[in-house]
Amino acid sequence: MMAASVLNSPEAVSMSVFVVRAFVDMRRKIAANEEIIRRIVEQDEVLRTFWAKLKPLLEAPSPRNPIGFQPK
Repeated sequence: MMAASVLNSPEAVSMSVFVVRAFVDMRRKIAANEEIIRRIVEQDEVLRTFWAKLKPLLEAPSPRNPIGFQPK
């Protein structure tokens, strides 16, 4: 319940405005954090895809049979 509706004083009105502004600011910060988290998740997916494609190239090549005549 808002203090201004009960007390009806300038201090109560000021405190009610302060509380509303605090909640609005908190909501804005939460929305900004959600956007940052969404971007991080997207980048994480891109990096995972990149790593999955890069990893086979970094592994040692499989042994191959030599080319040409090989005396036994």
